[in-house]
Amino acid sequence: MEHKQAKQRVRELSTLLEQYNHEYYVLDNPSVDDYTYDTLMHELADLEQQFPDLLSPHSPTQRVGGTASSTFDKVTHAVQMQSLQDVFSFEQVGSFVTRCHEAFPEAEFSVEPKIDGLSVSLLYQDGKLTLGSTRGDGFVGEDVTANLKTIRSIPLTLKETLPLVEVRGEVYMSREQFLALVKQQEENYEQPFKNPRNAAAGSLRQKKASITAKRKLDIFVFNLQQCEGRTFSTHDETLRFLENTGFRVIPGRSVCRTTEEITEAIRSIGEMRNDLPYDIDGVVIKVNDLEQREAMGATSKTPKWAIAYKFPPEEKQTILREIEVNVGRTGALTPVAVFDTILLAGTSVSRAVLHNQDFITEKDIRIGDTIVVRKAGDIIPEVVQSLSHTADAVPYRLPECCPVCGASAVRDEEEAVLRCPNITCPAQMHKQLVHFASRDAMNIDGLGSAIVTALLEKKLVRDAADFYHLTKEKLLTLDGFKDKSAENLLAAIENSKSAPLDRVIFALGIRNIGQKAATLLCAHFGSLDAIENADKEEIAEIEGYGEVMAESVVTAMHSPSVRQMLDRLKEAGLTMQFTKTETATDNFFSGKTVVLTGTLSQMKRADAKGMLERAGAKVSGSVSKKTDYVIAGEDAGSKLTKAQELGITVLSEQEMLEKLQD
Repeated sequence: MEHKQAKQRVRELSTLLEQYNHEYYVLDNPSVDDYTYDTLMHELADLEQQFPDLLSPHSPTQRVGGTASSTFDKVTHAVQMQSLQDVFSFEQVGSFVTRCHEAFPEAEFSVEPKIDGLSVSLLYQDGKLTLGSTRGDGFVGEDVTANLKTIRSIPLTLKETLPLVEVRGEVYMSREQFLALVKQQEENYEQPFKNPRNAAAGSLRQKKASITAKRKLDIFVFNLQQCEGRTFSTHDETLRFLENTGFRVIPGRSVCRTTEEITEAIRSIGEMRNDLPYDIDGVVIKVNDLEQREAMGATSKTPKWAIAYKFPPEEKQTILREIEVNVGRTGALTPVAVFDTILLAGTSVSRAVLHNQDFITEKDIRIGDTIVVRKAGDIIPEVVQSLSHTADAVPYRLPECCPVCGASAVRDEEEAVLRCPNITCPAQMHKQLVHFASRDAMNIDGLGSAIVTALLEKKLVRDAADFYHLTKEKLLTLDGFKDKSAENLLAAIENSKSAPLDRVIFALGIRNIGQKAATLLCAHFGSLDAIENADKEEIAEIEGYGEVMAESVVTAMHSPSVRQMLDRLKEAGLTMQFTKTETATDNFFSGKTVVLTGTLSQMKRADAKGMLERAGAKVSGSVSKKTDYVIAGEDAGSKLTKAQELGITVLSEQEMLEKLQD
């Protein structure tokens, strides 16, 4: 084929494939079968390979990127991506409507489902997608264009070519895709995402766009941020324009005028909530007229012309069938309610933690009861109350013996917890070994719960030191292990030997000693030998420690089983000296009090806290006049509001990282 013919065919194929994408992913009404679509896609890819100059960044073949990015560039939003003021009652909705009608008596409102996902901006220039970015702190986000292109419902080229169009949308993961992803993560011994929103956020920020593509994300567009070449008078008009231009627009919306109409619309959306294939966590109410919006204005964070009504936690009744007692890695006996399966916040639920005997007694929970269950924050199931008992129900008491090893349980004097005192209890051992290998401890990649179970069943390990005596021959006796998987696990175990001493201490799972406490302990004494020889008074002198923590360390260090294991870890070559990272006295954050709030997109909150502390900052949990800086991630709440009221400097996550690198 000649170049001229190829150019024409590439144009035809690109137009056809974008049309088929729109039909399939936006309209849910495909006009061709998958085979036809795939054939045309392969033809286009072949032509672009044969004629490289015909490959456009807007080609349908570029929806799956393959190049890994080490960082995401910072993007300053031309139009601030504001958050909304949350309300939780119809009375508050009524107050909002009244305020709006006081300013504009004829004001109408667009009422829309609030998709529970990740807010993004899409920028089109001359009809082509040129930039896609995350919300960030509302002012500055990150360039995730390559990853957003993998979402098939996002048009790469608009049906109407205008000089500039910027829209705001919500990226989400369907419940079906979320459950499939969690299943895959569990099979691969990976830490599964907690909910679809976290899954969507984590998937969009993958360094490699091809991974994002496999996660099958989707999007609803809900706002026109800016537009050149067209004018509009109402929000509803902009949404109809966006729908006609090729976007998948927020469904289930209506235009209302009175509080009664809005309340009825909220109830209607709430009733269909569980039937939707995706999560919604509320309803957005916006003034429809764009000029009225402009006149009403906004605060530094939220528009005055819109609010978000948040649904209360959904509650359902079910029958409590039994109470299981699980044994944790510290020996705590934790009761778990097992009940008839119910659907809560879009997922099937049949279990909820009952915490301890005091919790059960206070709520008078008995086997056979009709109970009320809800999801705290739409994530964690919890038993709210017992509604009624069966005729033969008796008050429930936790067993006096460990259900796994039979040792007599001991009541913790400091907590309302029963514990198994047997440190060789199989249940404790399993959880201790999983903790030892976990990411925040020794970070032994691939050594998850299922493999630990298999190792224990084969009697290949008794304690954590045995990990360092595993061989390829031993691992090959486990089901599913081949040469490569055995070699990978052994390499991960070998790499863990270089972990710093504070990780080793944390990995031991000493009660009351978390990551920060382990670091403080190691920084103070400098070596394992010094820690082992320290008495309670010396340890209690460490800033941030107290008698309880000091007692926990001394008890662990004088335990014969722990001492024996530590000796074997030394012999295996683990790090037993602590190299203190010097705090840079001229660092931007040195000596400053910093508060973290909101969801960070590039790291866990704990990782950010560690970086700040190593830079000499004091990281606090609350905002006060003594706070120097607040680091605000997405969905920052009351801490950000208080910081703004006090005039405290607010930094984005990206700005924090830049300051740390200065």
